[in-house]
Amino acid sequence: MNNRKNKFDTLPSFEGEIDPTQRAWIEVSGKAIESNVRQLRSKLKNNCEFMAVVKADGYGHDAKVVSENAIKGGASQLGVATLKEGIKLRSFGISAPILVLGNLYTKKDLLICFRNDLMPTVSTIRECLICNNIGELNNFKFSLHLKVDTGMSRLGFECDQFVQQFNNIKSLENISIKGIYSHLACADEKNALNPKSSTQLQREKFQELLKLINIHNTQNIKIHLANSAGMILGKDFQFDMVRVGLSMYGYEPLLKINEKLFLKPALFLKAKVTFVRTIEKGIGVSYGNKFVSDRKTKLAVLSIGYADGIIRNLSGKISLIHNKKLYPQVGSITMDQMMVDITDSNDINVGSTMLLLGSDGDKSISPIDWADKCNSIPWEILCSFKNRLPRVQVD
Repeated sequence: MNNRKNKFDTLPSFEGEIDPTQRAWIEVSGKAIESNVRQLRSKLKNNCEFMAVVKADGYGHDAKVVSENAIKGGASQLGVATLKEGIKLRSFGISAPILVLGNLYTKKDLLICFRNDLMPTVSTIRECLICNNIGELNNFKFSLHLKVDTGMSRLGFECDQFVQQFNNIKSLENISIKGIYSHLACADEKNALNPKSSTQLQREKFQELLKLINIHNTQNIKIHLANSAGMILGKDFQFDMVRVGLSMYGYEPLLKINEKLFLKPALFLKAKVTFVRTIEKGIGVSYGNKFVSDRKTKLAVLSIGYADGIIRNLSGKISLIHNKKLYPQVGSITMDQMMVDITDSNDINVGSTMLLLGSDGDKSISPIDWADKCNSIPWEILCSFKNRLPRVQVD
């Protein structure tokens, strides 16, 4: 038996939690989410419902915070990508209808979906029959949404088969069709308003299918097609419900529109300065020495990097904000740290907070800015942030 005492045994234990703002973190404004939902709902036609898309942990914002505040703003339903995401929202006590946008195909997963009062997206007769069987065995109708592929070539019934299949599905007694929907592939492109664009053709194809199944004679089925960009295209795209993601988080979709939406970004990405050093002219910085100082330079080291979700391809392309001033990031972004040129600052010290995304005064940095600099999209930027960045609700 080893009786040797650990040198730490005599020290008092520390029971407090680490400050979430100790190194790097994301601040989330629930009020901004609520305000954005209200603003977007004001653009909808009468009786059109709002589904808040909160997949990928609420686009990196914290799905619980987003869901609760979206509902406060008037969202009547929620959309998630996975079964686990839906179950997690239920564990928070959220009772709003939740649609699982991804494809569930095993009986086990569909049973778990049923028992957690989640609605699956169904794209084949096979899954309809499984859901019908689950409903029959549990003496309760299984609620679901049917999806039709009108041009995304992802999930959904084939258009040329849907009319016949829908008539067969309607005869199943133990399912309840709560929605029929499709998804726009190019709604955020500049030509989406062109009558001959693929977006307009998708809408027309969807409307023709609805006409062929006599949807107007079927009650209580929500018809939905539009994402954020599609919603803005006009009331012809809005149907009974819209599914809104990016706009709800405060960013206009990649679409040139005449109407200002007055959206408020809900996310602020911040990091602390952990070290300050001065280097002479001609000194390389970070891996590969791709940045070499052209003057005597003061550097701030921040404790945030690509392991936190900052795309490495942004190295040397972004700036950070401190006290309403911009400072360039220099050198390669590393796994856990990055360097910033603060030569022109007199007020940045160890412990200072710098802003990577968000606004301060007239200075603002958006995920759209980052996306443009690394040939990506704002959705990817937001969804890249890892769990080791604490989410802190600020209101």
